[in-house]
Amino acid sequence: MIDWTQVEVLKSELGEDAFEEVVALFLDEMSAEIDGLAQETDAARLEARFHILKGSALNLGFAEFSDLCGTAEAATAGGAPDFGSITKIMTIYDASRAVFLSGLSNRKAG
Repeated sequence: MIDWTQVEVLKSELGEDAFEEVVALFLDEMSAEIDGLAQETDAARLEARFHILKGSALNLGFAEFSDLCGTAEAATAGGAPDFGSITKIMTIYDASRAVFLSGLSNRKAG
C-alpha cells in the first residue's frame, strides 16, 4: 500500500523538517482533491484531478492509491470515465493515509 523506500528517499533528500512540511502540504492538497472528486461531473476536469492525485501520491509513496488513480486517469482519457471508481479511490486513500500516518509514528518511535 505504501512504498516506504520512496518515503525514506524523500525524507533523506528533504531533511526531517522539510519532509514534515511536505507531508502536511500533501495531506491538505489530497483532501481538497479527494473532496473535489465527489463533486466532479466533467470528464476533462476529472481526468486532471486523477492526474494530480496520481503524481502527488506517487511522490510520497502512496503506491496503491497512485496506481488506482492512474488507471482511472487512463480510462477517463480514453473516453470511458468511471465515475463509480471514485468511491473506491476515496476508500483506498483513507486506508493509505491511515497506514502512512501510523507508519510514520512507528518509525519515529522506533
